[in-house]
Order: sequence, then structure tokens, then C-alpha cells
Amino acid sequence: MKIRTLAAAAALACSGGALAQATVTLYGVVDTNVEYVNHVGAVPVASNQFNRGPANDVYRMNSGGISGSRWGMRGTEDLGGGLKGLFVLESGFNLDTGTMQQSNRLFGRQAFVGLQKDGIGQISLGRQYTSMFEALANFSPTAYATQYEPVVLQSGPNFRADNTIKYSGKFGPVTALAHWSFGTGLALPATVGIATPVGGNGEVPGQFRRDTAWGAAAAYQGGPFGVTFGYDQWNPTIGTSNGTVKKAVVGASYSYGPAKIMGGYRWGQNKNAADVVIQRDDFYWVGATYQVTPTIGLTLEYNYDDVKSLYGDTNVANPWQVAFVANYAFSKRTDLYLTTAYAKNAGLMLESLATVYANSLSLGNSYVLANGQSNMFGAAVGIRHKF
Repeated sequence: MKIRTLAAAAALACSGGALAQATVTLYGVVDTNVEYVNHVGAVPVASNQFNRGPANDVYRMNSGGISGSRWGMRGTEDLGGGLKGLFVLESGFNLDTGTMQQSNRLFGRQAFVGLQKDGIGQISLGRQYTSMFEALANFSPTAYATQYEPVVLQSGPNFRADNTIKYSGKFGPVTALAHWSFGTGLALPATVGIATPVGGNGEVPGQFRRDTAWGAAAAYQGGPFGVTFGYDQWNPTIGTSNGTVKKAVVGASYSYGPAKIMGGYRWGQNKNAADVVIQRDDFYWVGATYQVTPTIGLTLEYNYDDVKSLYGDTNVANPWQVAFVANYAFSKRTDLYLTTAYAKNAGLMLESLATVYANSLSLGNSYVLANGQSNMFGAAVGIRHKF
């Protein structure tokens, strides 16, 4: 729903300021489901002696199956001459428990303010999505479905970053993006293979590079064909110095009637503080969406990670996953869905040491393979309402 900022306009009038047309929109998504997952273990951290433990079947209620539950506000003000002021505040929460997500941040999904100029683009400052993550949104078949999409393996756990200045511009069929973070605010605990925590709060005095991140991307969408490419780099704290996490990506899509085919390739290389390669992989994905009727949609996605090296191990079994989503829309706002996935040589979302178990830590639900297991299956039925 939209709320005209009459109070703000009245305040400007009282102060003698020039009146400008302004709007604020309140929006959100509430999404919850009931899920079954097998072969589930624990996230290996210091408190459990880095032990994934025995396998368990899990039945649980989750928040966010095909969309993360959230509420937010976005606003614009026409400043004249094609210039606009803008802001976005977006809070992620767990619908099943009512608690906040994103490490208990009030506006953990997005929080930024900026200026937009017709024909030039937008500059924004705050907590924002990385350029590569935003560019890939229209090239991922499941559209970053929260429950089983291997987004951390694809884009990195730093796909949202604090302290970020970002440029975005749309020029006909081309979108250009670039960002710089003075400190991502992402911290992951020590786990198997990693002696110390990774990342931190950033903006460390005397260490300008530590916990910084940057990237750029571009996308073209002309008629039925689309293509994108991008680069992302994160320099996380490791001990008293920093390493580097680098990713480069290319993706493409093609629409034909009610069907759309998408796929892509992501190169990845991580180095420790001594500039030694600790992870090198090639990640691939392909899939399609098909709108059977105006109310029924189907999605199929396949992901494969070719692991060249992981903490010195060059014989890692390559993980892969297939996921399927069926969606029935009661209306434009409310839909019912079934989402399923099967993963081999990793947990669902391709969760493993290669992702530093960031999915499980963020969601609060483990998708870690238990000791002695090599595959995982999950299925969930849920309902989503958008407002």
C-alpha cells in the first residue's frame, strides 16, 4: 500500500522549504512451509568439537520457502530536473518464530539512501546487495528461492554488504552496476579446515583493505534473449590480516512463449592471508521455468560444482543438486507451492565446507550432511502472501 508523505510535506511547508512530490510504499512478503529433510547433521563448530554427528530425519516449520519473509519501506521524492531522492529499509524475519534474521539486524536485508538522475543512474549508500548478485537475479531459474537455492556457493556469503556505496544505471536494454564496501560486516565462525573465524565488522583503523569488498556487473535484456557478466571480490579478515575471495560469472537466458531457459558459469578462487590458494572451483547451473496456465508455474534447476582444490584436497567429490518447484497462484498476492531438492556429495543448497556452512548458520536450520552420508533429500509445502 502507498502512503503519501503529507506529514513530511507539511513539515517542509512550516520550515519554509520548497514542496516536492514524495511517496512512501509499505510492502512485504510472508512465506512459511512445513518441510521434511533426511541425513541431517550439525554445523561443525567449536561447541560440538567440529563434529557433524549422526544422521537424522527432520520435520520442521520454516520461514521462507520461495521468498524470504520480510517487510519494508521504500520512498522517493521528486527534486526537480529529473533528480530524485530515495531510500529503502527492508527487514527480514522468521515467520515461524517472529524473530529477526540477518544476525538480528533491524533492517538486515537492505538499508540505503541515495539520489537518482534520469539518464545518468543512481548512487546509493548503506547495506545493499552486491552487483553480481543483483545482475544474476533474472538468470537463476528458481529466482533465489530461499529454501534450496545454492546462492552462497554461486555468489558468495557476502552477497549483502554493510557500508556500501553502489551505482546502478539502466540504459535501454542494458543495466550497469558497480559497488564498493568499506567493511562488509560479515563474520563466519571457525569450522573444520578453518582455524580462525572468517570476516568481521570491517573498517579497521590502519588496515584499509581488511573486510572490504567490490564488484561490477552488466546485464542485457533485449526481447527474448538476455546475457549478464560480473565480478565480485571480498577481502575478509583471517587472523590479523585478510584473504581474498574472488568470483567471476557469465549467464544467459532465452524466453519462448510461456517457457524460459537459463544457465551460467561462475569461476571462483579463494586465498588465505599468505596468498595461498585454499579453494578453487567452477560452478555451473542450468534450468527452466514454464507457465503451464496463468495460475500454475513449474521450475526445474540443476547445479554442479567442479571442485579443483579445497584446503589442499584435490580429490573432493564434486557436489551437484537438482531442484523442482511447483507453484499455484490463488491470486496475484497469494500462492501455494511445493519445493523439493536432491543433493549429492553435499547438503541441500550444496552446503559443505566450501560454503563455510553459511546457509545453515544464516537460516538457523541445518542442511549439513551428517557423518557417513553422501546425499540429502528435502521437500516442503508452503504458502506465500505478498503485500
